Amino acid sequence: MLLSVKSKNFSARIDRYGRVDFPLFAVTSGLLLFGILMVYSASSYNAEINYGNEFFFVYKQVFGVIAGIAVMLVMTFFDYRKLIKARYIALGVSILLLVLVLIPGIGVENYGARRWLNLGFITLQASEVAKLGYVIFASAYTSKNYKKMTTIRGILPLIAVGGIICILTLLEPSMSVTMCIAFVIIAMLVIGGMRFRHLICMILPLALAVILLIIIEPYRMNRLMAFLDPWASPLEEGYQLLQSFYAIGSGGFFGVGLFNSRQKFLFLPFAESDFIFSVIGEELGLLGCLCVILAFCFMIYRLVTIARQASDRFGCYLASGMAVLVGVQVLINIAVVTGSIPPTGIPLPFVSSGSSAIIVFCAGIGISESVRLRSHASVRALL
Repeated sequence: MLLSVKSKNFSARIDRYGRVDFPLFAVTSGLLLFGILMVYSASSYNAEINYGNEFFFVYKQVFGVIAGIAVMLVMTFFDYRKLIKARYIALGVSILLLVLVLIPGIGVENYGARRWLNLGFITLQASEVAKLGYVIFASAYTSKNYKKMTTIRGILPLIAVGGIICILTLLEPSMSVTMCIAFVIIAMLVIGGMRFRHLICMILPLALAVILLIIIEPYRMNRLMAFLDPWASPLEEGYQLLQSFYAIGSGGFFGVGLFNSRQKFLFLPFAESDFIFSVIGEELGLLGCLCVILAFCFMIYRLVTIARQASDRFGCYLASGMAVLVGVQVLINIAVVTGSIPPTGIPLPFVSSGSSAIIVFCAGIGISESVRLRSHASVRALL
């Protein structure tokens, strides 16, 4: 009798919920642990010279990973459908943080840009929060107004909100993150059902705006020139890209060996953050780079699978948005360090040094896991 009751309760629970995506959790955890290893390798000499502790960046990375996994687990068991009501809160917090960053004395300035908020125990990068906040807002809006997404009036609110976020991010200034957010906005509109002619009408002005922004800012024009011919200024604008080339090129197929990078000895700037993929290429070679790329491809595949199996539009758009966030940022980061696009600063998700980025991306993975957990499609596959 007792076994019968327990069996019925278990069946009822299965009817209501599916299972978490363990492959997605595994690849996320693997990338986080791999990130700790590579951050130590890339930063140990720099940390010893400048901070007197070779584990300076590692301690921060471990904190970010622990906090990120905790947030990921919390969001996994949090009902993602409640985020529909919280969409304006997510958007409002994102915009508020971007505004606070621009206020002198509140925003932390570093390397000529004001992009961070010092919370004492962590330095928060507001634009990282804004990316996820926009995905939540756009997913909620599109799920409620999916029939209007083929019209100008339907897509205008998403464009307007995205435009505000892009302008605030550009004022930091952060051209790279602005471009990343712009790609996410376009992707969310396309996923939501925007017509092709509307897409063209949106992309053309954006392309002209990018050209104008490059022309009016000398440092952006210098970066473009360095991208076209880094050897023309090997000790100035072209220096970082050339050092990245030396790192990746010297790695060959199998690499020079873990912890054996030569470029990390203060030759390659930001080796532990924006250019950590260069150190991966140097130490682990082409084989290591391919493994990292395949890991991200598998993560995106799992996120797309969750989106396809979602029980409602909101869940589908959330998981799709997270797949876009990961894909766009990985693509931009690798394109930069390999000289495929002009140099710009953007971290490699889950791997690069930076606690706030890790926590935000882990939160996104947790939300996607929540979609999976409450997906009727995954329940049907289980039965």
